[in-house]
Amino acid sequence: MNGPTLSMAHLYADGNGESRFGDVEVPTRFADFAPPAPAAAVSEPKGAARHLFLVLPEGWYGEPHPAPQRQVMALLAGEVEVTTSDGAQRRFRAGTVVLVEDTWGRGHATRVVGPGAAHFSVCQF
Repeated sequence: MNGPTLSMAHLYADGNGESRFGDVEVPTRFADFAPPAPAAAVSEPKGAARHLFLVLPEGWYGEPHPAPQRQVMALLAGEVEVTTSDGAQRRFRAGTVVLVEDTWGRGHATRVVGPGAAHFSVCQF
């Protein structure tokens, strides 16, 4: 049985190396995830190379850069503003998940805009 679809922001490089924003939908289905607990909506599993936590201090700014590798970043605390090479900006707050795939080209700039540090959980592929 199909479950709800999850949405996440998508940061990627187009064919010319310009970073762009989009959105992706992640389908789920109900399955026995942690028996004997009731079935839960789960996505298809993906392999990961490593997991880490990242803390960017208050006021941190990263000049335009490509992502070090394909990764899913979940913002746990704080607020950041990301600017793509085409000038588009999005703000992300705690609870936001972003699929980051602009691993080549001009990249994106990131700025911590909220009070306090930005805390991320990062899963790299």
